[in-house]
Amino acid sequence: MGILSQLSIFHLLWAAMVFCQYEDYDFEDEYDGEPNHQYPYYFNPNTQAEVPRFPFPVECARECFCPPGFPLSMYCDHRKLKAIPNIPNHVQQLYLQNNDIEAVPAGPFTNATFLREINLSHNKIKFHMIDHGVFAKLSNLLQLHLQHNELEEFPFPLPSSLERLLLGSNQISQLSGNSLEGLPNITMLDLCNNLLDDSVLKGKPFSNMKNLMQLNLCNNKLQTMPPDLPSSLMYLSLENNSISYIPENYFNRLPKIIALRMSHNNLQNIARNTFNLPNLLELNLGHNKLKQVFYIPRSLQHLYIEDNDIEIVNITLMCPSIDPMNVNQLTYIRMDRNKLTNPISTYAFFCFPHIRAIYYGEQNVNANKSTQLRIPVFRRFLTPEEYHEAEQDNNDHETEEDHEAEDNYFHPY
Repeated sequence: MGILSQLSIFHLLWAAMVFCQYEDYDFEDEYDGEPNHQYPYYFNPNTQAEVPRFPFPVECARECFCPPGFPLSMYCDHRKLKAIPNIPNHVQQLYLQNNDIEAVPAGPFTNATFLREINLSHNKIKFHMIDHGVFAKLSNLLQLHLQHNELEEFPFPLPSSLERLLLGSNQISQLSGNSLEGLPNITMLDLCNNLLDDSVLKGKPFSNMKNLMQLNLCNNKLQTMPPDLPSSLMYLSLENNSISYIPENYFNRLPKIIALRMSHNNLQNIARNTFNLPNLLELNLGHNKLKQVFYIPRSLQHLYIEDNDIEIVNITLMCPSIDPMNVNQLTYIRMDRNKLTNPISTYAFFCFPHIRAIYYGEQNVNANKSTQLRIPVFRRFLTPEEYHEAEQDNNDHETEEDHEAEDNYFHPY
């Protein structure tokens, strides 16, 4: 036992020494002051297959910052630059956002053959100030940010390798016939906040983009739905346009749609089965002119129909049948600023067993008066604190009519 006790004491002392050694170590010490020896920084080329398989010193433009921990990135953002600096050969991520750059000449990109991402957002770039083919020569480019510039046209030609293209908040009013050709790998295209109208889309510019998953066309001048969208599409944003009609079979060729956003348009009537989409999770039709509801696919989880002209919610239209083996997934409905005078039918709680909240807010019953509907409390989903708060909110808005209707009011849980 004596030997074992001595060994135990020795191990405790050794562990304490090791702990103290690491406790005293400051991970920032090696960055304080000037190092004793200056050697060029090398990085392991095997971590990136595209980088040549031989070591070389990491260069950096004088106007920019190249962090040692991220040797493939060059940060030139927020520096009031008016010109693009020369880009070293090894750089893969180039950040030039929030500057005063007006032109994109070919010169700085001569040696930048391994660029995978370029961020030129929030500058002052115009289409005619981009050297023709400057981006097309970057055969490894995957992501290009050009949002918040002054582009009047689509910046073609672009490399076929491109996967994500962000052109929002420009002045693009036209898409030439071949501007989107040769981009088979595009998965995300953002054209929000531009000047596109129906005439621009008559040529069906998106039809050949077979891998496109997200298309953003919000805040443009569209009056009709964009034609011939690819069947690969999963996210479609059309908010803040002037679209008044959706053809009944429009979404038949878009079965993969997960999220559809069409708020702030001029929609008035929706054909009953318009949104019969098997994968739809989010549907936003707020701020339109709808007068009645429509069929809700069983997959839908969030429905936004606020600020419309709906007077009665016909649950049978939304949910024509109940299938215990395939229940509706709807959890949230927002329907404030409509013309409802009563809460929705209690049948809704059988049709939508997962419902968590129905937000009625204030209803625009007439031009001079708004009405506050009583909000149902779904006990099963609320914590005791949330339940108490909801009950208090209900009590604050209760009227004599509420008490008279208490016997008919359905408490699902």
